[in-house]
Amino acid sequence: MPFKPAENPKCPKCGKSVYAAEERVAGGHKWHKGCFKCGMCGKMLDSTNCAEHENELYCKNCHGRKYGPKGYGFGGGAGCLSMDSGAQFQTEGTNGHTEPKPISKAPEGEGCPRCGGFVYMAEQMLARGRGYHRRCFKCLVCNRTLDSTIHCDGPDKEIYCRGCYASRFGSRGYGHSGISFLGLMCDARDLDLQSEFSIKPSAIDTGAIKASPGQGCPRCGGVVFAAEQVLSKGREWHRKCYKCRDCTKTLDSIIACDGPDNDVYCKTCYGKKWGPHGYGFACGSGFLQTDCMTEEQMASQKPMVINDTTSIKAPAGQGCPRCGGMVFAAEQQLAKGTMWHKKCFNCAECHRPLDSMIACDGPDKEIHCRACYGKLFGPKGFGFGHTPTLVSTDAQSAPVLNEFSPLIADALAQAMEGTDVKPMSGPKAKDGKGCRRCGYAVYEAEKMLSKNLVWHKRCFSCFDCHKSLDSTNLNDAPNGEIYCRGCYGRNYGPRGVGFGIGAGALTMT
Repeated sequence: MPFKPAENPKCPKCGKSVYAAEERVAGGHKWHKGCFKCGMCGKMLDSTNCAEHENELYCKNCHGRKYGPKGYGFGGGAGCLSMDSGAQFQTEGTNGHTEPKPISKAPEGEGCPRCGGFVYMAEQMLARGRGYHRRCFKCLVCNRTLDSTIHCDGPDKEIYCRGCYASRFGSRGYGHSGISFLGLMCDARDLDLQSEFSIKPSAIDTGAIKASPGQGCPRCGGVVFAAEQVLSKGREWHRKCYKCRDCTKTLDSIIACDGPDNDVYCKTCYGKKWGPHGYGFACGSGFLQTDCMTEEQMASQKPMVINDTTSIKAPAGQGCPRCGGMVFAAEQQLAKGTMWHKKCFNCAECHRPLDSMIACDGPDKEIHCRACYGKLFGPKGFGFGHTPTLVSTDAQSAPVLNEFSPLIADALAQAMEGTDVKPMSGPKAKDGKGCRRCGYAVYEAEKMLSKNLVWHKRCFSCFDCHKSLDSTNLNDAPNGEIYCRGCYGRNYGPRGVGFGIGAGALTMT
């Protein structure tokens, strides 16, 4: 029988076969993953936002634009808002819009006082025991939407906001009105009946009634009565006249300043005119005034900043160890009983600024950062220090330990660095009791454990690459040694294509 290949479904978008590894199902058809996108906007789709119509895919927004209902009120946001006329939904006499249903009228005195319809509990707003619709609960005059905190019941059995209630039913005349945000109400008007005899506001001339010389208001010279009297430096002012001479800002007892010219100023204008001038005066940039001085005068009054810490010499052994200058309390930094200038308190090698946490006192009576201290005075050789203090001060390259046995490598490192890297003298431990790598006794302070064996902390490294190990990357090998994960995988891990972690571990051996 001749071989007959299996027939795969065709993608409706491109017409090519769709295999199981890349198929997407929608509307009874199978699609390629790359073809599974909106036919209008090209947006990639998934099972939550795709819509299928006549073997074509759309996102929900584009499907709503093309095939959804049209007209005002349809759609779910700006993406679905269409300017279509909605001709397919229009009927004669409706212009495509649904007419609102008429509100059911309630019996007399039982419905909404504004429209007369039934009021249900979900939309009920109460005022003086009567229930209003939420949309009807508005001020009769300005149509402001009300709530229980700002509505006022009028004597005409209507509801008003506070402003309109005070305008229509509040007290009249100068000085009346209990609404703080409305201010002083002086008109005698009714909103229903505008009268030509309404009181018109007018400017009051406080200087119309002149006072005796030296006894009236210093600004206008008029008589000051008790109802409008403001006192400043024993003088009486009209409340209207009590303003800043320069900027005419209304003053009070907090911000008023009496000037030497017997006038009053606000604090800012007083500082400009009578306050001190020049570099460093006043409280903040808003009061720092130099407009009355030339650039030469300002430059001459600026204090000279002295950066030379050695200008004041200290007695021998008492000053800053770096520069020898006198150290005052405002700039004092302490290190090993010596006082330093804050400017001089930096590393002698890299000149990094120091503080009490990272400063190290060296045997040369200087101060260093931790890294430089480790390079200069720390132990040398393989295994000592911690990044970044692990350094090799010898110009020669470090020995390649992979080419030698551990003992030869230790001897080379010891000879090159002049430091005992591993114990090569002293009592040997009993068989099976000491360090597995070097054989010497292991004390508690440096003990590391692996599979019931003990190691020195400096011997606790990979047998192949000599990488320092810990409990997270330790691997015990069948030969009794310890390895890092990479070396263990190369020596004892599975072989062949597909094994290993990453391309570096993939081998064909």
